[in-house]
Amino acid sequence: MQLKSQANGYLTVYLSLSMTVILSLILALLSGARIGAVKMKTELVSDISMNSVLGEYNRELFDRYGLLFLDDSYGSKSGSIKNVEEHLADYFRKNFELTDKGITGRKTYMSAKLLESGITGYSVASDNGGAVLKRQILSYMEGDAIGKIVKNVSKNVDDLNKTGYDSTDFQKKVNKNNSEISETYSADTDGDGEDEEIDIDNPAQSVASKRRLGILTLAAPDMSKISSAAINSDLYASHRSLSKGTGLDDKFSMGASEKALFNEYIFEKTSCYGAEKDDSRLKYELEYIYAGKDSDYKNLEKVAEKLLLWREASNFAYIMTDKSKLAEAEALALTASAVIAMPELCEIVKTAIILSWTFAESVSDLHILLTGGKVPLVKTAKSWRLSLEAMLSFGDHLKDGGGSGLKYEDYLRMLILTENDGKKTMRLMDVIEMNVRSTKGNDSFKIDNCIDAFKADFKASSRGMKSFEVDRIYSYEMG
Repeated sequence: MQLKSQANGYLTVYLSLSMTVILSLILALLSGARIGAVKMKTELVSDISMNSVLGEYNRELFDRYGLLFLDDSYGSKSGSIKNVEEHLADYFRKNFELTDKGITGRKTYMSAKLLESGITGYSVASDNGGAVLKRQILSYMEGDAIGKIVKNVSKNVDDLNKTGYDSTDFQKKVNKNNSEISETYSADTDGDGEDEEIDIDNPAQSVASKRRLGILTLAAPDMSKISSAAINSDLYASHRSLSKGTGLDDKFSMGASEKALFNEYIFEKTSCYGAEKDDSRLKYELEYIYAGKDSDYKNLEKVAEKLLLWREASNFAYIMTDKSKLAEAEALALTASAVIAMPELCEIVKTAIILSWTFAESVSDLHILLTGGKVPLVKTAKSWRLSLEAMLSFGDHLKDGGGSGLKYEDYLRMLILTENDGKKTMRLMDVIEMNVRSTKGNDSFKIDNCIDAFKADFKASSRGMKSFEVDRIYSYEMG
């Protein structure tokens, strides 16, 4: 009996010791599981909170331009990363359990609280010269046929470069001839042994004098229909000091294919003369991206002036190969009184006539383009419009539309493609700003308030645990 009691005593002690170890192990496992669960919950809530913040992207920017950016002004007059931090903390707290009661109403051991949160890094659309913006644009354009686009947008520019029209200083030729024409020459015209002064009379002076009127006055079909829209350029991205991110994710470079896609995006999203958009602040947006002036008229004028130089270079190159037209010009030059007196002046007068003929033909080309017609990059006898007689009164011989070759939009695209990438990007940001600002609740929209990616740190704690931190980097994934 005594031995049995002794055995029972050993068993009791053994079980007590074993249960202590087992319970300690179970409690340790439970505590570890609780700690792991709280940390996992914190990570999940961090993900939810950051996704929720990204879900507040600017709707108008997305609807019109297909771009996903978080406007940290949230429709207010000034933007700040602190606004985003407040939204982030609010989302975190709403998804984090702050009481000891679970969803069943019973006590839970997973309650925790946010000690602090903050954004430690971010990038905005305008960072690094608009690299962040361009990256999103390229993501948006990924579905387009790159090979086809590259071929189409590059061919005309290649042809232009081959001709050398863009590098031809045609105005220099005009200025030189004007200087020669304006000089006073002397010769003994009556045989009395004394030289008389001779002023050159240019038979095409009436044409040459019209240059000072301006190309739009001469070529536009209806001056009253040119848009009068204007802006204060100082209010937009390319003219003001821009806010910057921390450099979190602002590295991006473009190769030839990417540049072609970027340009195609510009063509797709902007308006131009003849293809205006009712809801655009400036009606000629492509012209603005090229010229950067503060009114539609000035931007269209700059484009027309550049196209005039191209057309003059092209038309002059052709007329100098057309023997019949050169003969006509020489015949007219020989009728000038100065040439009769001094035959050696014939070449100067002939050149003046050719330059005037070239100018008149170029104005005709611009008129055709501005009325929806087409003009080939390189002229031929078949595509030449004005006769020598019609040149002298070319304003009465301008015809609308028709023709073959390239449209106004084609020439405008060539201008955009040859423009500096940095200028194009900044002016595109201007266009985006001015159009988004015209929508409800976006009066003070700024592209440098638009966040693409951000890094956030969260510090949380729970009862019986040391505080712990979670950090995440989130950005808009497009494509």
